[in-house]
Amino acid sequence: MNPVLEEAREKLAEIAAAHSLGEEAIRVTVGTLTSQQAIGEPRRRDYPLLEGREVLVEAQFRGCAGQAFTDRPNDFSGSLNAVLGLDFTTNENRAVFIASLNAVMAHLGLAMGTRHCRNEEPEECAAEIARYMKNSSGAASIGLIGLQPAILENLVETFGAANVRCTDLNTDNIGSQKYGAEIWDGRTQTDELIAWGDRLLVTSSALVNNTFDAIREGAAAGGKRLVIFGVTGAGVAELLEMERVCFRAH
Repeated sequence: MNPVLEEAREKLAEIAAAHSLGEEAIRVTVGTLTSQQAIGEPRRRDYPLLEGREVLVEAQFRGCAGQAFTDRPNDFSGSLNAVLGLDFTTNENRAVFIASLNAVMAHLGLAMGTRHCRNEEPEECAAEIARYMKNSSGAASIGLIGLQPAILENLVETFGAANVRCTDLNTDNIGSQKYGAEIWDGRTQTDELIAWGDRLLVTSSALVNNTFDAIREGAAAGGKRLVIFGVTGAGVAELLEMERVCFRAH
């Protein structure tokens, strides 16, 4: 089960019906972007996009674009009704649905920032995210779920290494020290991180890799404020009224 995506599906179906979109001969095409198309040429080269661990897929709907991160890209072409009928048992289908949702929401003016920032904008966004987390909460400790190097570096600079912990699913990162913070195993230590942190900053890629629902449930059970970041969560955040930060997305 995918409670968050199922709720998003229901709300998107209502929107499609209200605007008579599902029955029209509208094509939603998803294709994989190259790293240069997705993020441009930033100075730092340690972003997952540039290291090939993840890619962005992009849906085009009536001239508007919506993107989503995934490690399992898949091309898709069909109607919006076909998108609404996808099962959510694979990363491929979840990425197609989320990218398509983002494109439709962008077309209707219901979501902003559905395309990834480029060049030096990711670095600028990371600094702004750290300031936002500091100014909006007064939190003493931040749990980062999903390693994004620029964000982690700025969180450490803002809160201090002792007050930042991070989990990730990439085995190459687990157990390493980055900017003074140890990277924990996202498969086995996320519950511990949720219990530890005053505030949780979660990659919206978790919506695609099927880890988000458990994270959200753990945060709610612990009374922890959860903030998602990234273009992937643009549409879902608007539909489900989640707190999202993505300051340089287009």
